[in-house]
Amino acid sequence: MPNTANIVTHSLALLAGLSAGVLAYTLINSKKKEDNSEYTIPDQPLRFARDKAANNVRVMNIDAIYNPTYARGKTVLVTGGNRGIGYAIAKEYQAQGARVIVTVRKPVRIEGIEVISDIDVTDDNVGAKLVRALNGTKIDILVNNAGYFYGPQEKMDSLNFREELSMIDICAVGPLRITSALFNAGLLPSGSRVSMITSQGGSISWRRVQNPKGGDYGHHMSKAAANMMGMLVSQEFKDHNISVSVLHPGFNKTDMTRKYEKIWEIEGAVDSSVGAKRVIHEIGLQNMANTGNFVNCEDGLLIPW
Repeated sequence: MPNTANIVTHSLALLAGLSAGVLAYTLINSKKKEDNSEYTIPDQPLRFARDKAANNVRVMNIDAIYNPTYARGKTVLVTGGNRGIGYAIAKEYQAQGARVIVTVRKPVRIEGIEVISDIDVTDDNVGAKLVRALNGTKIDILVNNAGYFYGPQEKMDSLNFREELSMIDICAVGPLRITSALFNAGLLPSGSRVSMITSQGGSISWRRVQNPKGGDYGHHMSKAAANMMGMLVSQEFKDHNISVSVLHPGFNKTDMTRKYEKIWEIEGAVDSSVGAKRVIHEIGLQNMANTGNFVNCEDGLLIPW
């Protein structure tokens, strides 16, 4: 006949163990929830509506927290800085007292800004050409902005493989050509900052929400590749005290996003001058402790890979 006292003792021990397990599970999941508060959400209309309703200052009024003072007296290089968000970033850095250099493919004049033309980021020799043009000028802040977004929407019956490869070359390999050339030439000194302008479109985990029916293959593949490139560069540059950020600049009203003009307002698209301040603010926050982070410049929160 079983000992009743032993059974009770065993049962109490079992319950204590289960309680401890439940408590540990609760604490772990609470911690996960806290950690997830660092991340923004993939539903763009919901995200903007929520921030608008809460009057989120970071989203609705960047000027209230904007701090570009770090840029004064620095030398900034912006690739693809002749239009869109790149142009806006270059002009804003100029307004904040930085020496600004932009690279472009075709000659153009931008008042108060140095322009290096004939820089095609798909050219394997572009790095040597840029280094020669800089003539020893060291770069404090490198903004790899040059990009390309194929206009027509891609679906299984309208794929354009040549354009897909072009987007990957420009958006992912192009910044690596520029960054490696400057680094190898000693033009990215210790303490400099490198920013990769990519997109939330490169988040693989977010495709289930943002692309529930697939599509736009080249765009998303190129941005995912760019994100991977940015992370790997950040890892290699740790030993050289060079911080790297991977930035989604937010939804900006530019020629590149004009095909989405109908949803600009409901998804919180802003003028590129506002988008530029968001980007510059985030670059100012990057350091060796957060190097390699994938950040949404709209709200300053992380985006999952």
